[in-house]
Amino acid sequence: MPVKVLIPTPLRPFTDQKETVEIEGALVRDLLDNLTDRYRDLRKHLFDDSGKLRSFVNVYVNEDDIRSLDRFDTRVSEKDVVSIVPSIAGGAGSPAVVEGEVTFSREEIQRYSRHLIMPEVGMEGQAKLKSASVLMVGAGGLGAPLGMYLAAAGIGRLGIVDFDVVDASNLQRQVTFSAADVGRPKLQATKDRLSGINPHIEIEGHETRLSSENALALFRDYDVIVDGTDNFPTRYLVNDACVLSGKPNVYGSIFRFEGQVSVFDARRGPCYRCLYPEPPPPGLVPSCAEGGVLGVLPGIVGSLQALEVLKLVLGRGEPMIGRLLVFDALQMKFRELRQRKDPDCPICGERPRIRELIDYEEFCGIPQAREVERKMGVPTITVEGLKELVDERADVFVLDVREQHEWNIVRLEGATLIPLGRLPHEVNKLDSAKDIVVYCRSGARSAKATQFLLDAGFQKVRNLEGGILAWADRIDPSLPKY
Repeated sequence: MPVKVLIPTPLRPFTDQKETVEIEGALVRDLLDNLTDRYRDLRKHLFDDSGKLRSFVNVYVNEDDIRSLDRFDTRVSEKDVVSIVPSIAGGAGSPAVVEGEVTFSREEIQRYSRHLIMPEVGMEGQAKLKSASVLMVGAGGLGAPLGMYLAAAGIGRLGIVDFDVVDASNLQRQVTFSAADVGRPKLQATKDRLSGINPHIEIEGHETRLSSENALALFRDYDVIVDGTDNFPTRYLVNDACVLSGKPNVYGSIFRFEGQVSVFDARRGPCYRCLYPEPPPPGLVPSCAEGGVLGVLPGIVGSLQALEVLKLVLGRGEPMIGRLLVFDALQMKFRELRQRKDPDCPICGERPRIRELIDYEEFCGIPQAREVERKMGVPTITVEGLKELVDERADVFVLDVREQHEWNIVRLEGATLIPLGRLPHEVNKLDSAKDIVVYCRSGARSAKATQFLLDAGFQKVRNLEGGILAWADRIDPSLPKY
């Protein structure tokens, strides 16, 4: 039975541009001999004059280097995949002519030369990139690498939707910005940065919040939409607007050490709702602001999104339609999960029920969650009120319900740490006779803790409005904010 051999891009000119070749052979030695007998020009690129495998070429059986197996005597079967992996240093040379309806200046030809010498791109492909329009929803963690690589690649018209301003906490991962940009609108800072990377492209800014009222109009004039958002209402809004507009949606998401990438295109495969029909309850899945994200992770995921955009525009390769790529940075592993179109999907299924954009905050349960919080009506105290108690040396017990790693960043002097998840197990440590003030980062978790203590019979307990962030803003600006 034949064995599948994967041919790397640099060697495909010698295999009639085939990415995969099936070759008979019981040993790796037999496979390579039969492969180079079929494609004789390939032999000199794999073997030196003495017949020895060149030092810059490695051969793998599945995921194992044959040097760790039985080398050329490694046995193979039809279940195995053999990969030829040469070292890659880059290309050289320069194009000579400009063809087609799209024209390029001398400076552009020099700028895109590494694209133009690739047969998979060339002048025709670069013209597609220059003629393309891409809309980025969000200029944050994912939007930073995404925008820079799309601009550098020569996407002719790049739109950006964002209404936020640059914060110092963005600089850990949003590499579009510098310290000098703190306080500036992200949209303006991004436009300045991308124009500096490539002055030959058009950059359109939309300084607005994406909504059900403006999404279809914004999406109408772009070929590809890229989702760089960080909340569920906007994510479902982007999906539905793409389905109704007939646009591909290049999806990416990040959290701590994990990322996901896919392409949702209801014309050729599933949409985001096919994967996740309903959002999680509010507060169940923390955002990056609450749970954190490794700074380099959005660079990896955003770059993969940029790659998918370029593949879609060029019409090359296999886009991630119907596939979800899951990345685990701690293990440095990628997993690919197949997705299927849901025939019962409410927007792209056989009998769609959603025919126009809806209220996505309502769909995600945001107003209901706010109403529940309002009805909880836990007693509160302002940071000024707590400062007054502290100054008066009142007998008040300050309870911090954040996590240990947050406590390590910053804490209120004299506070006691009991994370919210451990509170039910350690509530006996608290003295119900004392006044208790509960705080967290911004007040949400501490409100839950306050309600728990009230339900447990505590009567003298209050939630600190705004949490330690409010304390840093209004009482002690020397404290770091995160």
